[in-house]
Amino acid sequence: MSEKKTVDKDMLRKLREERRAWVENAKKAIKAQNQIISHIKSEIADNAKTVPEIARATDMSTSQVLLYICGLKKYGIVVEGDKDGNYFKYSLAS
Repeated sequence: MSEKKTVDKDMLRKLREERRAWVENAKKAIKAQNQIISHIKSEIADNAKTVPEIARATDMSTSQVLLYICGLKKYGIVVEGDKDGNYFKYSLAS
């Protein structure tokens, strides 16, 4: 093997070691987000709910639920329904 390939492999190995903690933290954050999204989706699977109703059911803050709902709505996973008082009801898209 040439000396350049050996140096490149050593550099990659070193870089992987340096970033290992960051990668593990990112994996944990993604897993936590996926669990939250799954929990929200299961709450609105059978009937539409408002953000405060979802927040109570998931034991999350309304601002955090709203953030997730906005993201899910943007990507067509959640749809906005009729208004219930001051809040819209959200359900899963068909």
